Amino acid sequence: MRLLYLLLSCFLAVFLTSSAKAQNQQQRDTTLIVYTGQLTGAYSRGGVSRTLLSTTQAVTFTRGQHYGLPLTGSFIYGKQDQLLKERELLLNATPYYYKGRFRAYAIGGFERSNLRGITSRVQLGAGPGWAFYSDTLGREVSVSNLIIREKTNFLNGTARLTTRNSARLKVAYSQSFLTLSSVTFYQPSVVDFGDYRFSNLTTLALKLPHKFSVNFSYNYTHESRVIEGKFPDNTNITVGVAYSTTR
Repeated sequence: MRLLYLLLSCFLAVFLTSSAKAQNQQQRDTTLIVYTGQLTGAYSRGGVSRTLLSTTQAVTFTRGQHYGLPLTGSFIYGKQDQLLKERELLLNATPYYYKGRFRAYAIGGFERSNLRGITSRVQLGAGPGWAFYSDTLGREVSVSNLIIREKTNFLNGTARLTTRNSARLKVAYSQSFLTLSSVTFYQPSVVDFGDYRFSNLTTLALKLPHKFSVNFSYNYTHESRVIEGKFPDNTNITVGVAYSTTR
């Protein structure tokens, strides 16, 4: 009887250990998908007729405890007095690997900009990053430094091929119904520091019921070198409704 009890105890211990390992393995293999979409618009007539449409879409895939793939896209379309002024398109994919505080990033991007006279801009790159703080609530303070290869075609027929150093500072904070996110880039050319870009995107979200939120966004971009007739600075401030879901 005692021997049977010992055998059952050993079997139960092995079973529980195997179940715990299987559960942990299942958690590591879990794929999480987070989607966020925002839409804003404006229409006015009178002294100045203006139409503006802006949308931002983001999908983030995370696999287990170490892999992630954020996909983001934004589009702005605007007319003033029936003339096209704004047609901005930006697409980015930034897969990453993380372990502890260490990050390893890759990037692939495509951009078009009527305001800056860009018909197409393609970016490919990779580099390391480091998180000074991060938690399960999405709060984070991190930096990264990527080397990117960039080719830009302009409206006037010229083209530019360069290698840039892309330094990024990301700050994210979440508390109850409030979320704040700020991402700042400084991207000088490695062969000519007079050729650089600086940008900042700051978003404040106030959560509403049913996965909706009101978003306030500030987006500033400065390019040191633009084609004739285009402005080096561009600022957009938007207020809109966003929807997000997780599965």
